Amino acid sequence: MTSIEVPYSIAAALPTLSVMDVTNDVAQTVARSGRREGIAYIHATHGKSLIRIQERETGFFEDLEGLLERIVPSDVEGRERLVAALLAPRSEQVPFAEGCLCLGRFQRILLFSLDAEHRSEWSLTLLG
Repeated sequence: MTSIEVPYSIAAALPTLSVMDVTNDVAQTVARSGRREGIAYIHATHGKSLIRIQERETGFFEDLEGLLERIVPSDVEGRERLVAALLAPRSEQVPFAEGCLCLGRFQRILLFSLDAEHRSEWSLTLLG
């Protein structure tokens, strides 16, 4: 699991946000499973966390900041809970073939935690 540095402007607007890249952990588990083809279901196990497939680049975080500020201004009480609801569902599905995840070249599996505890809890279910 790799921590991703969140740009300062977003960290200031949403100070409880932390982002972890779990792609390598998921890929290693799929490879060790012995399954050749199927679907990997990655699920955030905490209520204020969610999984997203996303390119890992700063522009995404800047766009996310602008979107969140328009929809849920930073002075709204309970903002983290509202943001989590907007970004739901909390899980993603990734197909795999020949024991490898079928992701685009720059796509990563990111765990977003909107909780001040910076939770890194997630689960993986393999079908296939």
